[in-house]
Order: sequence, then structure tokens, then C-alpha cells
Amino acid sequence: MSEESRSEQGLPEYPAYAERVLEVAELIPPGRVMTYGDVAEWLEEGGPRQVGRVMALYGGAVPWWRVVRADGVLLSGHELRALDHYRAEGTPLREASRASEGHLPRIDMRRARWDGDAAGGGGADRPQAPQAHT
Repeated sequence: MSEESRSEQGLPEYPAYAERVLEVAELIPPGRVMTYGDVAEWLEEGGPRQVGRVMALYGGAVPWWRVVRADGVLLSGHELRALDHYRAEGTPLREASRASEGHLPRIDMRRARWDGDAAGGGGADRPQAPQAHT
């Protein structure tokens, strides 16, 4: 959504890079995830830290729980909210061992990671989705 149309609808305006990051987050299907680095690769701009910063500042407007750390650890401070979303969407999880802190599961990155192949149409101006790294 362009910044002009956002302001016309009374929605907050985001910096251009943030808008692009949020658009990618909205493309991720329920039950799937992309890492911060995957999103940066998709955009061919920035890196995991820049994507993480955008998600921290503006991510509440999109399905934030679908943009995750590469190790599958749940977002600190939002673990239970994220876990509710993952369970509702059927996101593959790996149950935590009894030795792990808090006994919270992790995202099963091998099964949950989305490579963007169903993002639709592509087009000359859309970079190819990153391939899932296993």
C-alpha cells in the first residue's frame, strides 16, 4: 500500500523500507515463517537487524509472529502471544526439552520456513524469494 493511500485512509505513514518489509510480512501464509534475513534477502536491501528494527517499531500492523529468528526461538517478551498464533495456524513446532529455559517450544524451521514461492506473479520489479536454507 502506498504512503499516499495510507494517509488518505487515516493509517500511519511508514518509511519506504519499513513499508516494503511489512508488505513481505503480509505475504507469508498462515503456518509458515520467514527469518529476518530471509526478508532482507527477498527485498535485496538491508539485513536481519534492519528488518528486526522495522518489525520492532511497526510490526504490530502485520502478522509479526511470522517473521522470526533463524534459530526458531520465540520472540522474547512475546512468546505466549506468538505461541497462540502458531498453534492456531498450525505452524510446525519442536517441543522443548525439559532442560530448556521456560520449556517453550521452538519453531521447526525446517518445516515452517517459507521460501516465498507462492507469492504470486513475481513480476520484473519483485525480487525472487530466498531459498530455504537447511
